Amino acid sequence: MTETSRVRIVDSADVSADAVIGDGSSIWHLAQVREQAHLGENCIVGRGAYIGTGVVMGDNCKVQNYALVYEPAKLGDGVFIGPAVVLTNDTYPRAINADGSLKSAHDWEPVGVTIERGASIGARATCVAPVTIGAWATVAAGAVVVKDVPAYALVAGVPARRIGWVGESGVPLVAGGTEKTWVCPATGAHYVETDGKLTKEIV
Repeated sequence: MTETSRVRIVDSADVSADAVIGDGSSIWHLAQVREQAHLGENCIVGRGAYIGTGVVMGDNCKVQNYALVYEPAKLGDGVFIGPAVVLTNDTYPRAINADGSLKSAHDWEPVGVTIERGASIGARATCVAPVTIGAWATVAAGAVVVKDVPAYALVAGVPARRIGWVGESGVPLVAGGTEKTWVCPATGAHYVETDGKLTKEIV
């Protein structure tokens, strides 16, 4: 294991010399971090996880065991990626071209998944690129996301649909005292819903 005051990388991990790993980050057994990937500070990449070429991760991200984060995904600060999550990068996947020739990197254009600050993707969920997951949103385990998810939304199902709202603590919000207002039972924070979007009240 390579362990310094800056990073911890176990011997069985495959980390490109061209990857940038932020201070305090840990890369665990059998994980692969590809060329030009950029991980922020205090990130955790779990056993068997894959971080693709040029993927960008903010500070304090957690990528759990066997998750697949394909390029050109972008993760904001504090993003949680559950076990066996897949972030795809090919809208129309094919192994071969129409003429039967094997596809190469020049035969398709990768598209990415963007996940904003504090959002969480539950175990075995799939995000089909190109989609954006808004800040502090939660994607339920096993969901398949095929369209953008608003900030603070709780989505579930195949395809994923909004079934509620969550606060920054991750706890589902409850109805407030007036219409279109929501309250976090964990923190007491108040939110306002307008035209299908949620904003946090500043006090």
